[in-house]
Amino acid sequence: MERLTIFEQDIINAICVYISRKKQVRPEEVEVELMYDDDYGFSAEAFVDGRKQVLITANIIEALRLWLDEFLNRDPYAGIQLVLDDEEGIIAKINE
Repeated sequence: MERLTIFEQDIINAICVYISRKKQVRPEEVEVELMYDDDYGFSAEAFVDGRKQVLITANIIEALRLWLDEFLNRDPYAGIQLVLDDEEGIIAKINE
């Protein structure tokens, strides 16, 4: 089975698009910081108009599903696994 890798910048881009649609702003108006914690796993903070929104792993996966469907024309329901890579940072492995 082939695996697609989505790198950190594209994960951030996916979250920017995801949040922009929920907040009805342009993706360029959204700032995102990805995080990993040994106890809590993956999360992100999104900032829009000076307000912070915390996203949990499920929100990040939802954003990646949107990205896969609309920007990569891939199956949005493929298996998505977030990975903390020593060299690449936070990446997503997609089972195709």
